[in-house]
Amino acid sequence: MESFSLILAIVVVTALAFDFTNGFHDTANAMATTISTGALKPKIAVAMSAVLNLVGAFLSVEVANTISKGLVDEAGIRPEVIFAALVGAILWNLLTWLVGLPSSSSHALMGGLVGATVASAGFGAVHGEVLVTKVLLPAVAAPLVAGLASMLATRFSYGIGGRAEGDATRKGYRAGQIASAGLVSLAHGTNDAQKTMGIITLALIAGGSVAPGSNPPTWVILSAGLAIALGTYIGGWRIIRTMGTGLTDLEPRQGFAAQTSAATAILASSHLGFSLSTTHVVSGSVMGAGLGRKGGVVRWSTATRMLVAWVLTLPAAALVGAGAESVTDLGDWGTAVVALFLVAASAAIWKISRREVVDHTNVVAETAEPAGVVTTAIAAVTPPPAGTVTEDLTATIPAPATEPATTAEPAATV
Repeated sequence: MESFSLILAIVVVTALAFDFTNGFHDTANAMATTISTGALKPKIAVAMSAVLNLVGAFLSVEVANTISKGLVDEAGIRPEVIFAALVGAILWNLLTWLVGLPSSSSHALMGGLVGATVASAGFGAVHGEVLVTKVLLPAVAAPLVAGLASMLATRFSYGIGGRAEGDATRKGYRAGQIASAGLVSLAHGTNDAQKTMGIITLALIAGGSVAPGSNPPTWVILSAGLAIALGTYIGGWRIIRTMGTGLTDLEPRQGFAAQTSAATAILASSHLGFSLSTTHVVSGSVMGAGLGRKGGVVRWSTATRMLVAWVLTLPAAALVGAGAESVTDLGDWGTAVVALFLVAASAAIWKISRREVVDHTNVVAETAEPAGVVTTAIAAVTPPPAGTVTEDLTATIPAPATEPATTAEPAATV
């Protein structure tokens, strides 16, 4: 190692802080459906996911190479640029966690990096072809493909099993859910942990600590894996609630179909080096599973809020990253100001979150979606079904007085 300056150390620490937020922000991707269906207890689920995230971090470096070698031009990128990018990504992660929206940590990181790079070196420093083919197109295609696969898998599951819901059937699907959730956690480690590896490696290249084109050093792989595993174990309970019960109601076989479809898509993208959003994949799978069961519903107001967050993630993180880069460009004191702002903003968000605590004790509480305008209007004009009595219905016409019953004369006999 040639050099390791103070700013480079700050970047590495900030990158690992982002990796930590990525862990608790994306825990829901692997374990929300498993927790909501009761296949695993909440604390056991996040512990299992944390271990498998750590294991997955060692399985591949293709996604890390996409970030460190392909997305932006390594020449001219200073460590301060990467620091500014991480500030944008961390703040977006924390804001969306606060409101319980499962947005993409991956796209927050990509957006922050693109915005900071453009502010520092111009649009020419961003490799547009890589951004489109390995970030934007997968962002659109992944939830659609995973959702369709999950819907078909759910229908196939109900088709071959009928409506059988005995204890043996439920236990079988819950066991399958646990296995598929483990696979999603492993896949998450192979994809999301690598993004931090790529960022740290890019910072090391920019700081002259490693040669351009190098793969992530072993200590980078280990530290990134540990950071995301710790964040996963902390548990992003707010997002787990939204993903597990706020988007749709799942039965064990639906959860199994959703997680298996998601794991397949994530592992395939990791092999191809796509910087895929695991949040997009899992959200699409959950909605597909909801649509795949006859009588199943998707809470479209929640889905719409998620879609808005997805659309805003890249530009919002890019704007914060660009603004942070403009301040750090003023010198060491500018970098100190940005660092203090990040710490203060993070503390403020955590303080606000304490007003309504969501943890493993209430993560599966009911989060019924309020009725919309159309639903309320229909309910107001629709008469109650036959054979039902409404509590508010009162008689306005008095009933006729009853007369003494008379005994009918016996019929004549012939």
